[in-house]
Amino acid sequence: MKTMPLAHSKLTAQGQISVPVDVRRKLGIGPGSILEWDEEGDKIVVRRSVRFSSEDIHRVLFADRAPKPRTIEDMKKGIQRHIRKRHARR
Repeated sequence: MKTMPLAHSKLTAQGQISVPVDVRRKLGIGPGSILEWDEEGDKIVVRRSVRFSSEDIHRVLFADRAPKPRTIEDMKKGIQRHIRKRHARR
């Protein structure tokens, strides 16, 4: 017995497709997410890649709170501290 497809997509002339909203929700993907295309017998399977975007990591790390706002100057100082510490002579 054949099942009904979850969704349909149309291929553009540039070889691009849109991922339907129901599929994006089911896979838990959003902008910047990476999809893997695998061949399994006579089927092509699309799945979310095990790679994570910076947005995915941010959601996990800061799920219960928003990050503290930082200025560009704060970020530059943090980078400088990190570089000095990493390249300090021992």
